[in-house]
Amino acid sequence: MTELPISRFSIPDLADVPDDVRARILEVQEKSGFIPNVFLVLARRPDEFRAFLAYHDALMDKPGNLTKAEREMIVVATSSPNQCQYCVVAHGAILRIRAKNPLIADQISSNYRKADITPRQRAMLDFAVKVSQAAYDVNDADYAILQQHGFTEEDAWDIASISGFFGFSNRIANAADIRPNAEFYGMGRG
Repeated sequence: MTELPISRFSIPDLADVPDDVRARILEVQEKSGFIPNVFLVLARRPDEFRAFLAYHDALMDKPGNLTKAEREMIVVATSSPNQCQYCVVAHGAILRIRAKNPLIADQISSNYRKADITPRQRAMLDFAVKVSQAAYDVNDADYAILQQHGFTEEDAWDIASISGFFGFSNRIANAADIRPNAEFYGMGRG
């Protein structure tokens, strides 16, 4: 059986990418034991690699009322209707690890409304998916529901920003046909 390419676009040799990009890729490899394919694909355009990861980190690694697991829930829930296999699989693995729950990513990616989550998390995902799929229809009632569940104005901004950023990411990953690394499938399952 022939191995399928990780993307429809060419992948640069790590020796040919700028030092800071290579260092970030090697740092991720050291931490996870492999290089996620998205890093290799984005490395073909170093300026975009830097900008993409800077915004990703600003959204996903910041302190606040949303836990890191909840941030990953947003990614998985919004990537599913966008049919982004890479993001559902990769961020599903991260979600399983951060939530310490081997089932949660599968539940959220197939139907978050039936997942074993809290009413607060359900409200968060309802809002995130609405931003992802029908942002033109977001209104005061949506923000009122978030507020009823204890979310602040800044939390609402974070939820919308994560949803919007991963809508962009989903489209790039789908257009580039980025395949999830095989390693992601087993992470956090046992």
